[in-house]
Amino acid sequence: AVGSVGLDGLVLPKATAAAMSAVQGLDLPVVAIVETPAGLRGAFELAATAAVEALVLGAVDLGLALGLEPREDGLELLFARSSLGVDSAAAGLRGPIDQVWTTLSDDAGLQRDCALARSLGFRGKACVHPEQVPVVNDAFSPSSEELARARDVVRAFEEAAANGRGAVAFDGEMIDL
Repeated sequence: AVGSVGLDGLVLPKATAAAMSAVQGLDLPVVAIVETPAGLRGAFELAATAAVEALVLGAVDLGLALGLEPREDGLELLFARSSLGVDSAAAGLRGPIDQVWTTLSDDAGLQRDCALARSLGFRGKACVHPEQVPVVNDAFSPSSEELARARDVVRAFEEAAANGRGAVAFDGEMIDL
């Protein structure tokens, strides 16, 4: 039935590699929500499935299943977040999408949670309300300083490559391909 409605993609909750078999023949990109202990343990196999485009941390259900106690610093999810980052990269996927922020009136908390997720390799965050979108977009978009530095790094590397060097020192760092 899902394959006959003309979808552009599919978000698969409670995703596991086994659950992917149910949607494998649909030829649709899948965003897989990892929100069970079994899903977390098998996240690399899930990420390596051809149809999967990105992993999402489903931290509310995962936290309940694991008996996690929420902390203001978010460290109760450090293992899960780190694992999804590694599994996504190892499978050649983009950085994963972080958990939802369920406290609607706490933009400062949302900003802190976005900063932690971004520092762990996440490249986006699920939202439960449209008012969260500007905060999340701001947190995961490169700053003008980051963009300028990236352009300078590319320019320095291209100049080095044109001179037959495979690496260049840039602001005290070694930059290579």
